[in-house]
Amino acid sequence: MVFYPKSILEKIRNRPSLAKIANNIVWLFFDKLLRLGGGLVVGVWIARYLGPEQFGLLNFVTAFVGLFVAFAGLGLKGVVIRDLVNKPDSSFEILGTALMLKVAGGVAAYVLVAIMIFWLRPDDVFTQTITLIIGSTLIFKVGEFVTYWFESQVLSKYVVWVQNGCFLAASVIKVVLILNEAPLKAFIWIIASEALFVAVLLIWMFAIRGGRLQRLRFTFQRAKSLLSDSWPLMLSGISMTVYMNIDQVMLGQLANDEAVGVYSAAAKVSQVWYFIPMIIVSSVFPAILKAKMRDETQYYQRLQRLFDLMAWLSFVVAVPLTLVATPLMVIVFGDLYEQSGAVLAIHVWASVFVFMGVAGGKWFLAENRQILNFYRKALGAIANIGLNLILIPLYGPIGAAIATIISYAIVEFIYDVFQRETRSLFIMKLQSLNLYASAQRLICKI
Repeated sequence: MVFYPKSILEKIRNRPSLAKIANNIVWLFFDKLLRLGGGLVVGVWIARYLGPEQFGLLNFVTAFVGLFVAFAGLGLKGVVIRDLVNKPDSSFEILGTALMLKVAGGVAAYVLVAIMIFWLRPDDVFTQTITLIIGSTLIFKVGEFVTYWFESQVLSKYVVWVQNGCFLAASVIKVVLILNEAPLKAFIWIIASEALFVAVLLIWMFAIRGGRLQRLRFTFQRAKSLLSDSWPLMLSGISMTVYMNIDQVMLGQLANDEAVGVYSAAAKVSQVWYFIPMIIVSSVFPAILKAKMRDETQYYQRLQRLFDLMAWLSFVVAVPLTLVATPLMVIVFGDLYEQSGAVLAIHVWASVFVFMGVAGGKWFLAENRQILNFYRKALGAIANIGLNLILIPLYGPIGAAIATIISYAIVEFIYDVFQRETRSLFIMKLQSLNLYASAQRLICKI
C-alpha cells in the first residue's frame, strides 16, 4: 500500500484509474531510488575492495556487454506494450511471439559478445571467461517479456518486488563476499545469478498473477509485425548504448583496466544525479502537453521554463562537485582513486547537457519527431568514438571525460542548430544558460 498527502488523496479518491497510475509511478520511483542509492553504496564498497585495476576490469566487461543490450532487446518493449494495450484479445500471441524473439535476440547478442571479446583480447583468458559469464545476462533478459505485460496492466509493483528483492539479496551477498575477501570472479557470478533469478521469478510472478504460460504462442505473422515496428527503436537503442558505454570500453583497449577503474568511479558519482531531471520532466511534461493543445505560445513558454529549471539544477550539481571533487573521491573511494577527482571535476559538467537533453527528448515525442532524435544519437555515438580515439591516448581517463562532455554537447545542444525543426530548441537552451534571466523567469512564475 502506498500513502499520499491528503490533498492528493482528495483528488484521486473518486478516480480509480488515476489512483492506479499514481500508485504505479510511486512504485517505479521507489525502484529507481533504491537501486541508485543501494547500488552506489555497494558499488563504492566494491570499488574500495577491488582497487582501480580489478574494479576497472569489472566495469570494462559490464560496459562491453552493455553495448549489446539493445540488440538483444530488438527494440520490442514499447511496441509490445502498445499492442498489449490496443489488442488485449491477442495478448497471449503477442507475449508468446515476444518471448521467442527475445530468446533469439539474446542468443544472437551472446554469440556476438563472444566473438568480439575473443577478437579484442585474444590472449586474455580471464577477461574472456568473465565476459562470457556476464554475457549470459543477455539471454536471461528473456524474462523481460513479462514486464511488458505488467506495464501494460499498470501493475509495475510486481516487477519492482521481484527486481528489488533480487537486487537486495545480491547486494547482501556482495557484502559477504567483500568481508570474506572473495576474488573478482565471485562478484561476476553474482551478477549473472541475479539476472537469472530475476528472469525466473518474473515468469513465476506472471503465472500466479493470471498469466497462463501454456497459452503463449508464437506466430510468424505477429513476429513480422512486431519487428517491422521495432527495428527503428532497436537502431536508436544501439546508438544510445554505444553513446553511453563506449568510453569505458575504449579506455580498456586504448589505455588499461586501471584507467577504466579511475574513470568509472568518477562517472558513478557524476551520473548518480541523472535521475533528478527524469523524475521532474516526467512529472511536469503532461501539463506542458496540455498547454500545447490550448495555446502554442503558452506551450513554448512552459518549455522554456523547463529548460531554465534544468539549467539551474545542473549547475547546482556541477559547481559544488567541481570544487570538492578530489577530496570527495578520496573520502568515498579511498586514496587509490585520487586521480578520479580530476576526472569528476570535468565529467560532472556533462550534466548540463544531459539535464537539457532529458527535457528536449520529450519535445521529440510531443512533435512526433523521433527519427530526428535517432539521427542525433547516432551522431553522438560516432563523435564519442572519434573523440575517444584522439583524446584517450593523450590524456587517459581525463581525455575520456572531455570526450563525453563534447559528444553530449554536440548531441543535446549544438546539433539543434543544424536541424531546421530544432533551432527553436537551441534558442531556448541557449537562453536558459543565462542563469540570471532563467532565475527571473522561474521566480516570476512562482
